[in-house]
Amino acid sequence: MEQSERQPLLPSTGQTNNSQPLSLGDPRVGIPTESPDSLPGSSSGKSLTWTSAYILVVSRVIGSGIFATPGSIVKSTGSIGLTVLVWVFGTILAACGMSISMEYGCMLPRSGGDKVYLEYTYSQPRFLASTLIAVQAVLLGFTASNCIIFAKYTLFAFNVEPTDLQHKALAVGLLTTIIIIHGRFLKAGIAIQNALGWVKIFLIGAMSLTGIWVLLLRFFGNSHHIIPQETFTTTLSWDSLWEGSNWSWALLSTAIFKVIYSYAGLNNINNVLNEVHNPVQTVKTVCPSALLTAGGLYLLANTSYLLVVPIDDIKNSGELVAALLFERLFGDHIGRTLLPLAIAISAAGNVMVVTFAHARVNQEIARQGFLPFQNLLSSSLPFGTPLGGLLVHYIPSVLVISIPPQGDVYNFILDVEGYPGQLFALAITVGLLILRYREPNRPRPFKAWLPAIWIRIVVCLALLAAPFIPPPNWKGDVDFFYATYAIVGISVILFGVLYWYIWTVFLPRRGGYTLEETVETLDDGTNITKLVRSYK
Repeated sequence: MEQSERQPLLPSTGQTNNSQPLSLGDPRVGIPTESPDSLPGSSSGKSLTWTSAYILVVSRVIGSGIFATPGSIVKSTGSIGLTVLVWVFGTILAACGMSISMEYGCMLPRSGGDKVYLEYTYSQPRFLASTLIAVQAVLLGFTASNCIIFAKYTLFAFNVEPTDLQHKALAVGLLTTIIIIHGRFLKAGIAIQNALGWVKIFLIGAMSLTGIWVLLLRFFGNSHHIIPQETFTTTLSWDSLWEGSNWSWALLSTAIFKVIYSYAGLNNINNVLNEVHNPVQTVKTVCPSALLTAGGLYLLANTSYLLVVPIDDIKNSGELVAALLFERLFGDHIGRTLLPLAIAISAAGNVMVVTFAHARVNQEIARQGFLPFQNLLSSSLPFGTPLGGLLVHYIPSVLVISIPPQGDVYNFILDVEGYPGQLFALAITVGLLILRYREPNRPRPFKAWLPAIWIRIVVCLALLAAPFIPPPNWKGDVDFFYATYAIVGISVILFGVLYWYIWTVFLPRRGGYTLEETVETLDDGTNITKLVRSYK
């Protein structure tokens, strides 16, 4: 690894014990005072053009969610009409969240994303925001969901009736293989994940074109062999659209979590703004373009599902709704084997990309002193790869794949990821209002629409309250206790607060010392921030 590549991705948050509000030029958060478009780039320079930034966002947003979540969403909503409403509502909510990230990105145009925004806004109590971000990234930054999709579509393609153990073994096997590749063969791993990324783009494009094709066939009267006449005359009548609707907020909230998951990544460009040409203008144009692209493709894909696959089959499809669509359109060979196998490969590519990124996030968290065994987890020896970060990513992912029942594990994972995510989304959204009040003269090249901010706050609060409203018969989208995801999510946050309190407040008070930050260099040239005891 070259020396420039060994530097931390984010600067240390040192000396955050000052109680004064942070300013844009404050070295405590490493935010420079230069104009946005003259910010220093990364070690590789400002290498991202508008097109590269657009692809970076779109390829992150369009993942396995559109292949796997529609079945669970229809099962939760119960009807076609309510499903469409949930997707429209989720898209509006995604747009509100995107506008908030755009204001932050234009106001603080540097790499780091939500980590920078939370640390900048909530500088007190010292280390709390950083600790919660670290705990959330380590405990909930897993890639289990796409490993499960890989296993399901692979076994479906080979017409295997799998056991629970076979599902989990194949999912864990994929993750283990990817960990080995990224841990030992850095360049090969990057090349593989880039190639698989194009497979994903091809698939979602094919599904969207399928929706157009189905509508055109219907318009010209040649689609009866695909869509029975009664689908249009009966199933799509106004009354039938709403038949079986589940209006329970507890059920609808889990469906909304899954739509939000499908749009995750609209703020991906905010993580790498130091590498972007003209970052402010790029944020203002790339994010809306990506939302329009994803929203249009999702609309067409859902049109294909709802027109071609009977709603009862969608409800019972689990994560295999895309496989049912292709099988119905293209027959047993291409539709049941080749295209589901391509979806499995696409899911594997997503696992590679997320594992690649999360390992480096974990390594950065270790470098900043928020994980035990800091020297070991921060080092890039012996292969110039973040082996420690990969290990931290691997362990919780395997546990999440292995412990829950196979039939419910995918829904459970998305709900567990979504619930704490709403807590952080609420903190970031409220933080934007705090900054507008605290720093009214701060240049804001883009300002989020105020109603969009309040819509997001209200929806975040409603989603956080949803587990406390029991669904009909106390049954959610899983077979075990419906609010388990909320219990796990809240437990993670409480664990983070307890962890922060013990090592930054309780132990220093008892031991008569304070925590100070010093920079050290490891044998491989990596700079790390040590949190050392300074006795009074």
